[in-house]
Amino acid sequence: MAHTGLTNTVLVVDDEAVIRARLKGYFEREGYRVLEAGDGEQMWQQFANQHVDLVMLDINLPGTDGLSLARELRSRSDVGIILVTGRDETIDKIVGLEMGADDYVTKPFELRELLVRVKNLLWRISLVKKAQQDVVDQFEKCDDIIAFDQYILELNSRKLSYGDEVIKLTKAEFELLTVFALHPQQVLSRERLMQQTSHRNEEVNDRTIDVIIRRLRNKLQADLFVTVHGEGYLFATKVKD
Repeated sequence: MAHTGLTNTVLVVDDEAVIRARLKGYFEREGYRVLEAGDGEQMWQQFANQHVDLVMLDINLPGTDGLSLARELRSRSDVGIILVTGRDETIDKIVGLEMGADDYVTKPFELRELLVRVKNLLWRISLVKKAQQDVVDQFEKCDDIIAFDQYILELNSRKLSYGDEVIKLTKAEFELLTVFALHPQQVLSRERLMQQTSHRNEEVNDRTIDVIIRRLRNKLQADLFVTVHGEGYLFATKVKD
């Protein structure tokens, strides 16, 4: 984890040049590559020209505010997002996380604390990427089609059908169902399920998994997903290869 910063690019989006310079100097000394933007327009220009791993995004920007930019960023990208604001209001934090941010700091912040948050977030992102790659590897080892009960799950086309009926799944529902289908009759912890999906926000992990499973229960036979109290969930069916 100590070497996380060596290859990571951080984009600082803040309209105050002094803050940008301070963050740039500090994070470059820590081994990161640092890009700067003074507003949303400059941020998108940087994104168009460079690979960015993490964005430190000030909420109070001229033009489009940071919350709106965070929402648009999240809809386009899996980049890490840390929101920065001068206001220490809980509502901001909740709204920010709902917009798709991964973490949140309030000015004035300690540079050391921000560095720890950046390292932790990049580490979490790398865990998610590794877990997703593991799932891809498992896909490649097994056939394109997984059958259970009366359902057919097609991995390449991301399609779930029940007889002639096609059941629409969101990306997160598909990812979770695939993990269950690849590990039938095994208890999977929420943490493990969390790592196998694109969600990586620490503050909403348990709840997010519970919500997705509730949606899957509504769309499929509810008794396929058994809650094992204190441990996680179990996919209670046999899977045919």
